[in-house]
Amino acid sequence: MSKFVSLFEFNFNGWSEVVRSALFMLNFPNQAMQKEKQNLGYYARELKKGKQIQLKSLRKLAKLSSEYYLKIIEVELLVSILENQLNFRWDKIKEVKKIKYDKKYVYDLTIKDNKTFLAGHGGLFVHNSNLMSTILWDCHPQDFVGMLVLDPHDEYYGRVGLGLKDHPCKEDLVYYTPSTPPPGTKTLKINLRSLKPEHFQGAIALTDPQQQCLHAYHRMFQQHWIKAILEERKIEGVSFHPDTVAVVKRKLISLLQIELSNGQMICQGIFDEVAGENTVREICKELEQSKTVIIDTSYFSGALEIMIGSIIASEALKLYKYYKRQGLLEQKPVISIVLEEAPRVLGKKVLEQGTNIFDTIAREGRKFKVGLVAITQLPSEIPKNILANMNTKIILGIEMGSERQAVIESSAQDLSQDSRNIASLDKGEALITSTFTRFAVPIKIPYFPEFVKGQNAKRIAETNSGVENSFPGVGI
Repeated sequence: MSKFVSLFEFNFNGWSEVVRSALFMLNFPNQAMQKEKQNLGYYARELKKGKQIQLKSLRKLAKLSSEYYLKIIEVELLVSILENQLNFRWDKIKEVKKIKYDKKYVYDLTIKDNKTFLAGHGGLFVHNSNLMSTILWDCHPQDFVGMLVLDPHDEYYGRVGLGLKDHPCKEDLVYYTPSTPPPGTKTLKINLRSLKPEHFQGAIALTDPQQQCLHAYHRMFQQHWIKAILEERKIEGVSFHPDTVAVVKRKLISLLQIELSNGQMICQGIFDEVAGENTVREICKELEQSKTVIIDTSYFSGALEIMIGSIIASEALKLYKYYKRQGLLEQKPVISIVLEEAPRVLGKKVLEQGTNIFDTIAREGRKFKVGLVAITQLPSEIPKNILANMNTKIILGIEMGSERQAVIESSAQDLSQDSRNIASLDKGEALITSTFTRFAVPIKIPYFPEFVKGQNAKRIAETNSGVENSFPGVGI
């Protein structure tokens, strides 16, 4: 079947910012629109109207954007993902009816001859976060690890339903959200003065001149460099093309949700000129105290979520490098960063544009006790050398042969004979391969609500009997 893409497909999984960025194509200089007036101008207008265009046409749009300093990393990545995954048709719901159901839980929804379906407002791929919820619950009370969770679905804290807020050690849980924080949690605000040029790497695509522009303004104006760019202030002895400064300015305004009016900075998002001065420092301190820190990124675009993670990860790694130089690192807990949809920052095409902090941590973070929990359904999008550096893998069922092969080739043990076994793994079944085990270990992952119920009952029983509390987590 012919593959098409429309704004609706772009909106799923938090890609709304990509849509807005891609539509900058409509504001190209006249010569650009004249160059492709017959084809690309038409396709761009169709996309803006919400109509479908072929993926090859979208690729042409993305390629043209790069020629005019508007290359968007996420566009190329999303197109690549769609080419692998868009083997389905849109269809209307034929019938909705209620059925009698007297069980306590609904464990899953199934589609005949399939395991994946699209549902929900805005186009959401229904998925199972049961494993990560169980791991976080198990790690939360431990003093050897601090967990930083970038939560794009706002599901791990448990605003609605069961979550880490219900953990008996909830005093060591810190939750940041940009909207209506529950009692005892924190509003997410980050001060603009804490931003550095390297924080933008991996979040937005920048040409070499644009990166040089960021660094030059940061060197010259220090903490006030972003405002200086918005004011288009000149740097003595340094000259940039006017289009370079204009594009950098527009990208900052779009990503940071800021603007300049009558000489005053107007901040409409989480970045602020006054508030949030100590936010990043406090998060690093909380991780250093072995706490679980959840950042609610469900209100953000993919680029903004990545940037927030980049800011915190950069400062955490910098802090732990300092501890290593001072001989204090062994006393500190491991910092583990949970990153969903990992190819957004570790994908091959993303890294072709330049390295970023997540790539650095994946390659050398273990030397400084900082690591990643990279979650993906498309391991083949991640370079082999990075996959190989991830020593421990929890492998759930993978139907696509190319994705299974990517995991098998990068595993610590020889899994060459286990391809079909991996494909047939059922719900709650997984395979762990690690440098810490002599062979791959099959595991059964407990259903999270039942796991929590069992742990609470066990904790009460152990408290009454005087036995020390324990959280076994994933059972082997």
